[in-house]
Amino acid sequence: MILYPAIDIRGGRCVRLIQGDYNRETIFGNDPVEVAIRWVNEGATWLHLVDLDGAKSGKPINLSVVKAICQAVSVPCQLGGGIRTESDLDAVFDSGIARAIVGTRAIEDPSRFAKWCHAHPGKVALGLDVKDGLPAANGWLEMGGRTLDDLVCDVTSLPLAAVIFTDITRDGTLTGCNILATGNLANKMKHPVIASGGICEMQEIKELANLGVSGAILGRSLYEGSIKLPDALKLALTVGLGPNGR
Repeated sequence: MILYPAIDIRGGRCVRLIQGDYNRETIFGNDPVEVAIRWVNEGATWLHLVDLDGAKSGKPINLSVVKAICQAVSVPCQLGGGIRTESDLDAVFDSGIARAIVGTRAIEDPSRFAKWCHAHPGKVALGLDVKDGLPAANGWLEMGGRTLDDLVCDVTSLPLAAVIFTDITRDGTLTGCNILATGNLANKMKHPVIASGGICEMQEIKELANLGVSGAILGRSLYEGSIKLPDALKLALTVGLGPNGR
């Protein structure tokens, strides 16, 4: 199982939001590059980056910081936030990102999203951000108007890198991941599913892996110390599903 330390970037700093609320922000570092180096030094094999300004504005904003992170670390990074056009996607890959996470465009323009996936096989992930069972778009500020089953059906045949499932109501809350919903999704998908949102205990990592979930994104739990990355990585090895989550 792969663990992804999260680095959420807003205003050039490393922050965490509660339930995606831009008015409920905690700053965990003024230099995201230093934070990235710290997680890699502790053993991370992937990093999960989010351009919060980009998610809200609809265009990547912090690519200079993203590029600096990619240049500073020796592990691959995935990035979500504001990727709405083909030029955005190109700019993200040009910054050194190994995997681009797209959510809003997948909801609002499935045919364009499919085109991007076929143009970059294995390098585009679906960001499936859900609130009360419905996918959200535009930086979690709007509900996308489509059902979860619709989206799953749309992407089944696409050459996706992964599906990243986030329960918005739990994100940044340290109240526990929506293990049941994430496991159910993993059983429906042929693609690797990565859990996100609210993970606060080591036991959750084990439970997710046992349900076929290939990875987990760790945010506030790492920054506030309820989970220690080296310990979590050791556990992930014992419940590992292989490099592709299968």
